[in-house]
Amino acid sequence: MQRSLTDYFIITLKGMAMGAADVVPGVSGGTIAFISGIYEELIDTISRVNLEALQVLRKEGLRPAWRHINGNFLLALLTGIAISVLSLARLLKWLLENEPILLWSFFFGLVLASVILVAKQIDRWRIATIAGFVIGAATAWYITTLPPMHDNGSIPFLFLAGALAICAMILPGISGAFILVLLGAYETVLGAINDKDLKTLAIVAVGAVFGLLSFSRLLKYLFQHYKNITLAVLTGFIFGSLNKIWPWKEVISSRTIGEKTITVEQSISPFQFDGNPQLLTACILAIGGFLFIYILERFAAKQS
Repeated sequence: MQRSLTDYFIITLKGMAMGAADVVPGVSGGTIAFISGIYEELIDTISRVNLEALQVLRKEGLRPAWRHINGNFLLALLTGIAISVLSLARLLKWLLENEPILLWSFFFGLVLASVILVAKQIDRWRIATIAGFVIGAATAWYITTLPPMHDNGSIPFLFLAGALAICAMILPGISGAFILVLLGAYETVLGAINDKDLKTLAIVAVGAVFGLLSFSRLLKYLFQHYKNITLAVLTGFIFGSLNKIWPWKEVISSRTIGEKTITVEQSISPFQFDGNPQLLTACILAIGGFLFIYILERFAAKQS
């Protein structure tokens, strides 16, 4: 695929949006990749990082290997993600701590619009696609209600935690950090980062690489052979994850890990919220998030 510098600049902007989403716990960068139209290419690109790429590198050199793994796309996207994490993390953290209802409202509208956008890509709704949607929605909804497990620092568990967390990051709906919290590995990983425990971090990283490469191949296969059903399951997964980003929550329990507090929450009506629900502003921002995705989709349709 021949791309101009403008095309790669747009990909970098999409990477920035993915990075911003990954900073917010509960929102997956995979969702942003999906609604921005680069999800399938991202999965295909990740799956190209394999032994075949090493063989191309050894036999033909760096440039053919770079083309084989779609390196320009990957570099532009990762650059955007890095820029966003480094520049927007502080702002989003402040909003999350000081204006959580308004931030979640905007993301709720954005993700709700993405459900409609992704569902439109399904050619035909049949019993199998409807079942896939229901299963995906029920699974994501159930995951968002699970209480965190107890901490486990064994090597096999950390490997599995890394693999599952990275899968969640590229799967639309649930964030990788949220999966680490559910598995009880968040405390261990956070402590390893603070203590510079390279052994623990290496185990998690190896698990993440394994999960990323294997899961991307599975998704690529599913898109090639069962695209409608796969889209239906992913649409359901995004829809079910709306429970996690519902703006009005009630804290059931909490646990402090270092400087961070992990809370177990349940969604409640804004009229039952203990405090100022900011209902009017929240609705305006939710509509704004919805319209933002709608306008992006119309613009992309005109460009194609």
